Amino acid sequence: MAEFDIVISGAEIADGTGSPRYRAEVGVTGGRIAAVAMPSGTDGRLDGRRTIDAGGLVLAPGFIDMHAHSELAVLTDSDHLAKLGQGCTLEVLGQDGLSYAPVDDATAPRMWEAIAAWNGRPEGLDYSWRSVGDYLDRVDEGTPTNIAYLVPHGTVRMLAMGWDNRPPNRAELDAMRASVVAGMEQGAVGLSAGLSYAPGMYAHTAELIELCKVVARYGGYFGPHQRSYGAGALEGYAEMIAIARESGCALHLAHATLNYDVNAGKANHLLKLVDEGLAEGIDIGLDTYPYLPGMTMLAALLPSWSVEGGYGALAERLSNPELRGRIVHELDVVGTDGANGVPVDWSRIEIAGVAKPELRPLVGRSVAEAAGGRAASEFYLDLLVEDDFAPSCLMHVGNEENVRAIMRHRTHTGSSDGVLAGEKIHPRAWGSFARYLGHYCRDEGLFSVEECVAHLSGRPAERLGLTDRGTIAVGNAADLVLFDPDTVDARATFAQPRQQAAGIPYVIVNGRLAIDDGKRTEARAGHSIRRATGR
Repeated sequence: MAEFDIVISGAEIADGTGSPRYRAEVGVTGGRIAAVAMPSGTDGRLDGRRTIDAGGLVLAPGFIDMHAHSELAVLTDSDHLAKLGQGCTLEVLGQDGLSYAPVDDATAPRMWEAIAAWNGRPEGLDYSWRSVGDYLDRVDEGTPTNIAYLVPHGTVRMLAMGWDNRPPNRAELDAMRASVVAGMEQGAVGLSAGLSYAPGMYAHTAELIELCKVVARYGGYFGPHQRSYGAGALEGYAEMIAIARESGCALHLAHATLNYDVNAGKANHLLKLVDEGLAEGIDIGLDTYPYLPGMTMLAALLPSWSVEGGYGALAERLSNPELRGRIVHELDVVGTDGANGVPVDWSRIEIAGVAKPELRPLVGRSVAEAAGGRAASEFYLDLLVEDDFAPSCLMHVGNEENVRAIMRHRTHTGSSDGVLAGEKIHPRAWGSFARYLGHYCRDEGLFSVEECVAHLSGRPAERLGLTDRGTIAVGNAADLVLFDPDTVDARATFAQPRQQAAGIPYVIVNGRLAIDDGKRTEARAGHSIRRATGR
């Protein structure tokens, strides 16, 4: 009998398809699943150099984080325990229309600053890549998890026309098309957009349709952070579906949710839009994270007009009393497009991270509390300038009824939207997948184990166009996770967000143990997952 690199015995297999669990032995060799054998007594057991006795555990395909912000973390954090510890073996990066490729020498430093609130500014990192292919080549030097990448629309727009708040001219639109073509040729799986972040928020529907037509030719998908998750949320979702209809591009609604009091109990309206689009023949899917608060850069709350031209231009506007007063009025009374069209309740906006050490006492406090006796909006604007627009925030604006309804939709996939930089990060970065399995599956009974695993593995693999990942079958890549259905849970909390998930003792990436008996190994077995090359 052939000897395998790893044999997993005694586990119940949830194979990623949603089918009932079954018991079998799995043999792994050369980074692939080489055998799935029904047990036939001790004489028929598979022989392995390493055998894992997995009695009482469930064996599942490695989980796929459909919305991650780990572009720099996978290059600088060799452990990357946040994701590996909760069973994630593949992350989709380039999200929300803002990431680090494609850039040129002029836009690279501007992008570095623009999303410092999400990814920090790691010291010593050689940020010399420029194209999508360059970044994925850097990933292929070795990362903790596998990486897929979306071409970020805002970055592409910045490269073609800076931070201008206007439609592109023909040459600029052609330049954006060329950037998307290059990214897709180099292996990207689709196009992301951040339509409440500058400069992507300046794009009209027609611009997005033209770029999505390019993505459709490559069989990729459009993954937008749409224009609003508050007032105007349903109109924003309808626009995204119209873009998919007109372009012929598959649509995957990023962190699909309906927030703020104005949207309480309205998930059925969103799901009706999705179901009508599906019935029409539009390819639509969505992902969510299993928490109520959101997290983003603190500057994202600003009105779009105020950020035109970048943060330097914004700082000048804030020094003009008339313009500053207009910004304050929109934040407090009208509701900005950056803040989802809802007047900001500063008691629900929590400072989560800052760049300057002297400002760290503010972390964990709401803007209203941190402002003391000052007007919260004025304090907010001063804080942005003082910390070079780097602060991040937690937004306590979610609705549990909506979260539950959306995550049960038949096209739903799991995500973390996990920001890893900052003093007080969102616990979703370390806990989302364990929370799905523990809180919502076991404790709340929203899914069966098999269905929950399919949401986290097989269904996202199908969205990514992967035929050899996301399910347990002979010949597939050996991305695997073993978890205890009775104890799996998120240990991460808002008070202590960097806590490894419980009940996930083994994680295998491309045939190598990354988590072994609950402990991180030295393996960095991840690589890029490129649509164009079929890897």
